[in-house]
Amino acid sequence: MKENSKQEHNSMESTTESITQQEQSPHHPIKKLPHVLLEWLENNSFDAASVVSEDGRILYTSPGYEKLLGYRCEELLGEQCMDYFSSTDHERLLELLSGETGTSRIDMQMRKRSGKYVWVEARFCKKYLEELEQSVIIAVTRDISDKKEAEEMMIRSEKMSIAGQLAAGIAHEIRNPLTSLKGFMQLMKSTASEDTHYYEIMQEELEKIENITSELLFISKPMTNDLREENLISLIQDVMTLLSSQASLYKVDIELEYDDSLSYNVHCDKSQIKQVFINLLKNAIEVMENGGEVVVHVKRAHNEYVIDVVDNGPGIPPNLIQKIKEPFFTTKKNGTGLGLMITGELLEKHNGELTILSSEHEGSTFRVSLPLE
Repeated sequence: MKENSKQEHNSMESTTESITQQEQSPHHPIKKLPHVLLEWLENNSFDAASVVSEDGRILYTSPGYEKLLGYRCEELLGEQCMDYFSSTDHERLLELLSGETGTSRIDMQMRKRSGKYVWVEARFCKKYLEELEQSVIIAVTRDISDKKEAEEMMIRSEKMSIAGQLAAGIAHEIRNPLTSLKGFMQLMKSTASEDTHYYEIMQEELEKIENITSELLFISKPMTNDLREENLISLIQDVMTLLSSQASLYKVDIELEYDDSLSYNVHCDKSQIKQVFINLLKNAIEVMENGGEVVVHVKRAHNEYVIDVVDNGPGIPPNLIQKIKEPFFTTKKNGTGLGLMITGELLEKHNGELTILSSEHEGSTFRVSLPLE
């Protein structure tokens, strides 16, 4: 018991000494910060804690920053915090500094004394302090480099797994149209025929190869992880505009239904979620060869958004619903069978889900679920 008391006493002395040193700094704003606040930060920080003014000046840092970044506390006082973050994070930081009071959590990159960048998880809390007569941002930061490295390894592992699933299908799917092309070329050469029907078949087979390779190239690209606050309705409207010419060609009307009295902000990678709805709406348009209507219903249910993409096409037989997400399985004449697999992977990255609801001959509903936060 005496040993524990001694350790606690030493820890408190160390804390008090650290705070006292910073209170004696010529940068006078730190002198006005409540001692209780600083003591709490010292005792409860992950790796490092700081207090920043609304104009971005560093008012206080805990000793943890020396371990995290290699800078001593006195070196950071009065400095502009933006100078220590990656330029890609500046926009989010500016939003945080100028925003309302509240809390948030962001993964960012900070610059070490060596010039290298380290991934950190920062939890921010904006509070108004009467002592300073201004709002300040309190940040508790910890090094998550190991976590990010593990995530990247998992992504690489998942991609290798997907590549393994695709490998068997790739050779088969590309070899078939190539065989057709080779056969028709030999036939045209031997008969010197001018039958344009052969050219049409060859064109279709070439387009099939092009579609497959385009989908494979998308999978091979490294996925970004640019998570931001986006408006879900705006994203869907952008996709509807993008596909409007194709919808007109197929004589398909696309309608969007939602409650405009509600907000629909979602934390996501904009390009990835757009790709999800491009895949789903494109599929819905292409299955209605004789025209029809696609309705996108957006609603909030409990702790998630539910987006239903409903078409009045031919529907999907119940025995094929489970197979339709498999690589290279498709019910469309010129489909690659990769679109829904990609859609599912993108939604999993966002802790979302794709569910297929269909009745044969009565249209299909592709349901996307995304968490509110």
